[in-house]
Amino acid sequence: MTTTEDPQAAPAVDPGPLIRLTIADCAAKVLHSAVTLGVFGALAESPADAAELARRTGTHHRMVPDFLDALVGLGMLERTEGSYRNSPLAQAYLVPDSSSYLGGFVELTNETLYGTWGRLTEAMRSGEPQHLDPDKGGFVGDRHQDPAKMKRFLAGLDAYSDRMGAELARRTDWDRHSSFVDLGGARGNLAAVLVRAHPHLRATCFDLERTRPLFTEHISGLGLTDKVVFAGGDFFTDPIPPADVVVLGHILHGFDTARRRELLGRVFDAVRPGGTVLVYDRMIDDDRSDPERLLSSLHMRLVSPDGSEYRVADCRAWLRGAGFTDGDAQPLLGTHTLVTAHKEAA
Repeated sequence: MTTTEDPQAAPAVDPGPLIRLTIADCAAKVLHSAVTLGVFGALAESPADAAELARRTGTHHRMVPDFLDALVGLGMLERTEGSYRNSPLAQAYLVPDSSSYLGGFVELTNETLYGTWGRLTEAMRSGEPQHLDPDKGGFVGDRHQDPAKMKRFLAGLDAYSDRMGAELARRTDWDRHSSFVDLGGARGNLAAVLVRAHPHLRATCFDLERTRPLFTEHISGLGLTDKVVFAGGDFFTDPIPPADVVVLGHILHGFDTARRRELLGRVFDAVRPGGTVLVYDRMIDDDRSDPERLLSSLHMRLVSPDGSEYRVADCRAWLRGAGFTDGDAQPLLGTHTLVTAHKEAA
């Protein structure tokens, strides 16, 4: 007996979300290419049609129309009667040399994510981290041996730490404190943002000794050598410099739970009585339902042997275990969580 589908039956499940997820990386690559090609800087000069923009950016006329209209659809450009201009979002964050420029961060993610995530299936089978440079090892690969590459890497981080520093500057009562230590402070950019916002502060960047030349160059260029100093060492073997506040940004997610507890114990010893600890990461929501946070955690598992993101509740429990009094947790930049805890006054 032959049957036919009932034309009045409910429609099949729409495959659209699946298709969009499958090609999601295409949209990101359009953004990455637009930053690399200088599209947003070119349009900051003045609006332009496709032919003029192709001339300004040195791109091929065959590719430009669909490329630009895709950027319109993605909310990065606006189009009026064939003339293109930056959207408010792109104008705010993607024009080179602006104080809020995030193009360095876009380029950093393009460089670091695709190679490692392309090996996710292999990592799922082996459980082994997938390095950016398998011959060199480590998430940063050979950047410390290549000063130019390391400077590009840190410039991408600076693009993000500018915004993070501005948020921390207004979220914390810095008037109560006179000093802070930024663990893993790299070349001191976040510390520079904080001391400029609160000139009474003095900062120490605590990072591996090999980072010192990059720190010295950057902080000297900013004219802040009297406010931000460098201390070289290892978090787990060298004393953390004492301060009123210790900042741990993107630090705990690089270690397993035992090492996190150990490090927070060392931080507790470094924070002066009455001081504060600030911890920020892309922490997982406590019911583990936010896919973006879970993807960030999976990324840390992909690129490091022991790292992952962690729940907000876990972070607060570790801080209490280290001796800090319970503080609060609040969203940060829409992508992170800031957990604050305190050390009782003597």
